[in-house]
Amino acid sequence: MKKEHVLHCQFSAWYPLFRSLTIKSVILPLPQNVKDYLLDDGTLVVSGREDPPTCSQPDSDNEAEEIQWSDDENTATLTAPEFPEFTTKVQEAINSLGGSVFPKLNWSAPRDAYWIAMNSSLKCKTLSDIFLLFKSSDFITRDFTQPFIHCTDDSPDPCMEYELVLRKWCELIPGAEFRCFVKENKLIGISQRDYTQYYDHISKQKEEICRCIQDFFKKHIQYKFLDEDFVFDIYRDSRGKVWLIDFNPFGEVTDALLFTWDELLSGRNLKGDFSEEALEQDAPAFRCTNSEVTVQPSPYLSYRLPKDFVDLSTGEDAHKLIDFLKLKRNQQEDD
Repeated sequence: MKKEHVLHCQFSAWYPLFRSLTIKSVILPLPQNVKDYLLDDGTLVVSGREDPPTCSQPDSDNEAEEIQWSDDENTATLTAPEFPEFTTKVQEAINSLGGSVFPKLNWSAPRDAYWIAMNSSLKCKTLSDIFLLFKSSDFITRDFTQPFIHCTDDSPDPCMEYELVLRKWCELIPGAEFRCFVKENKLIGISQRDYTQYYDHISKQKEEICRCIQDFFKKHIQYKFLDEDFVFDIYRDSRGKVWLIDFNPFGEVTDALLFTWDELLSGRNLKGDFSEEALEQDAPAFRCTNSEVTVQPSPYLSYRLPKDFVDLSTGEDAHKLIDFLKLKRNQQEDD
């Protein structure tokens, strides 16, 4: 995998070529000061809020005392930087896409940070929603800091122009997403995208699904992408229509899902689990989770905060909060 292969998989590199096959999207250049803010390791203070919360006037002296949290004049107040021009552009783009969007950078979406959103989703309606996800995502940080990891060429890294990609929000069923692997312009493998779950319809319809994806590839993708080795993701809707979702480099930086990169690069053992009829037709290998016994935990769970920390921060477990306060009081008494 070379750096040019990674560059060709940037959203802005392929979207103009395949616009009619994919979800409507808007691409906005990312200002340098916004990039700096997203990479800042300081306390997470979310910027981009259009309607900051307002406090009502207290009705009594007692209430005034309750909301007087600190008398320390030296207490620092954390304020988020503001980007009024960029905020306006983003909100206009969101409105043009129906009011809700799926955000990503040049390559990655903040899938590892969905848990931090109020709706536990990547559905965003404002720039502050996007900033919260981006600042909490290792995938986004990798796009910024290591976009060419696993590349084999020693040439200097190209100068990057980062972009915010806003995609019209669509309710996609995870069991209808598939990842397709292409080597030398030949479709060699198809994997269930959400491999952590068992979907009965995939097991029952895998030959039909495979043929449908093959037809889509031959008609719309083959020999039209900028490279001959690449990975693309698709969505097959309830009517059987296939939609293009994304392109990824053909290499270790991309999740091989139910395959291994050794299998994909060497071509060995790819079709061990496919029917004889499909083998004779030179079909790609098709892999899916075949039973509930093989269901696995989500790969994004490791990016979440410890449950005890979440319980404390949200107040969902009163007993843990009481124990924590007692511990802090005992520490103060010891000091």
